[in-house]
Formats: sequence, structure tokens, C-alpha cells
Amino acid sequence: MKIACFSTKPYDEKFLSAAAENFNHEIVFLEHRLDASTVVLVKGCDAVCAFVNDTLDASVLQKLSEFGIGLLAMRCAGINNVDLEAAAKFGIRVVRVPRYSPYAVAEHTVGLILTLNRKIHKAYNRVRENNFSIDGFLGFDLHGRTFGVIGTGSIGRVLARIMNGFGCRVLLHDPYPNEEAKQFGEYVDLERLLAESDLVSLQCPLTPETHHLINVDRLGKMKRGAMLVNTSRGGLVDTSAAIEGLKSGQLGGFALDVYEEESGVFFEDLSQEVMQDDVLSRLMTFPNVLITSHQAFFTREALETIARTTLESIDAFSRGEELVNQVVATPS
Repeated sequence: MKIACFSTKPYDEKFLSAAAENFNHEIVFLEHRLDASTVVLVKGCDAVCAFVNDTLDASVLQKLSEFGIGLLAMRCAGINNVDLEAAAKFGIRVVRVPRYSPYAVAEHTVGLILTLNRKIHKAYNRVRENNFSIDGFLGFDLHGRTFGVIGTGSIGRVLARIMNGFGCRVLLHDPYPNEEAKQFGEYVDLERLLAESDLVSLQCPLTPETHHLINVDRLGKMKRGAMLVNTSRGGLVDTSAAIEGLKSGQLGGFALDVYEEESGVFFEDLSQEVMQDDVLSRLMTFPNVLITSHQAFFTREALETIARTTLESIDAFSRGEELVNQVVATPS
């Protein structure tokens, strides 16, 4: 099969090319994001491989179908940017990578927490200027603090285990409680988790129900001065509400690896350009905000698993076999 691979970076090509040596498929690597203006590039291909910031709405999926594309392989876990109902309508099957490395995301989450709490990023810059003062770097012990995990899938469970190891009291919230997670924390309702947690981490998927899960009302229910961490999907947080929470002191810190309007910004080098996103620019002015550019997944182990799983799904499709990682629209 010939596969059009969009939003390709050098690391994507490296790991997918290595994995492709075990399969008889041709990959066409494209730097462009997939959208209505670039969909024509799939001509002559049999399948499409896409990523988190590609546009896969009904109009794009219709064009894919017209060009003979029968499979959309998402090399990520989240599929919130895919119109699954439209995919089914146009006869396009959709697969994803449901698990690549929960450790990668959970460990990055902890790294963000430690860095923001202990001001490690600021200390690094200060020492490089031969300034060895520690004024302004006062943090707090994680031991004994209450840590709230919203979403106890594989990443949330690993994170709960890690924070339990720090000596935190762990509170959990998920519509579908997990027995393994109960070893490391207590399931409570969302309001109690927000009210009692010193740190809150979002580890849930972005769906219509979870869009702006953290909004003005929920921020108001959090313990004053608590830290919020988001390494899942940007749309879980109403960024404008978070900014107001930071200004008022209700939100004591905000660490994020994802942003609701990140498409066209994250994964790109804009160092020679003027930032056009006023909300993101405002967010970056706060001393108690730490932002990374959607890199929580970015480990060697994760990229190897993503490449292998993606190509296994494509190979199964080419052979007419069961697609174990297929996703379909949930009946309304």
C-alpha cells in the first residue's frame, strides 16, 4: 500500500522508516498538515496517516473518500479531530494508537510539576548568568499534599502510582473507576477532588462532554492557590478562564503541554515571527505558568510503539484482517 503521511517531522520519518522495513508498504512523507487545501496530495495513495493537529472534518473526509482512501491511521491516541460519523458515512475506517507509553506522559507530567514548583527552569537560567541567589525559588514539599487525577486510564493510573510514591494523598475521578487505580488513591466526585486537591492533573480524553471541563465555575471550586496540570488535550481547559484564575490568585500555578488553539503553533519553529495568538502570549507572561510544546509523548519507546502499531494496523487493513485498534462513532 502507498501511504500519505501528513504533519511529518524528521523524527516521524526516522521511526516510521525504521518500522517500515518489516512491512511491504511505501510511505510518502509530507510536512504539510492535512486540511482542505492539502488533501489533494493524497492522490495515488491508498491510506492516510495523520496526527493530532490535522483537520479531519466531514469535508476533508469526503475528499479522501473521493480519492479512494479507505483507511485513516492516526498515529496518536486522541481522535477528537476526526469526524467519526463522517468517516463511517464515506466508508473510511479509522485506527489509532491507543497505548504507546503511559510512562512517557505520566513522567513528563511529574517533570512539569517539579519544575514549576521548585522553579528549576528559572534556576537554570539564573545560574548561567553566574547568579547563584535562590531568592524567589521557594517551593513546597509534594509529600503530604493531596493530588487529584481526573481520568484513570493507563496514563492516569501510572501517574497515580508515581504520586503515591511521593507520599501524596491521591484522589481519583473517572466515570469508569478502575480496580488497579484503587491501590493508589480514592475515587471521589469531581467537586470534592477540586475542593481538596493541592494539585490537579487532567488525564482524560477530549470529548463533547469534557470540552472546557475546567471552566470558570470549576476553577472557582478548586482550592485557592492549587496547581493545575494538563498533559492530555488543550480543549479540556478554558484558557481565558485559567488566565483570570491566575490573575486573581485562585489558580496558584498552571503547567501545560497542550493548548486548545495549538494547531499551527505547537510543533513549529516560530522564533523569527510575531506571535499572533494573544491568549497564548498573555499566558506566557505569568511567572507561575510553565508551557511545553506537546512533547509529553516524545520518548524513544513511545515513538517506536507508535510507528510499529500504526504500520501493523495498515498491514492488517491491506490483508483484510481484523483492525484491533479501529475506532467508530459512539451511537448518540
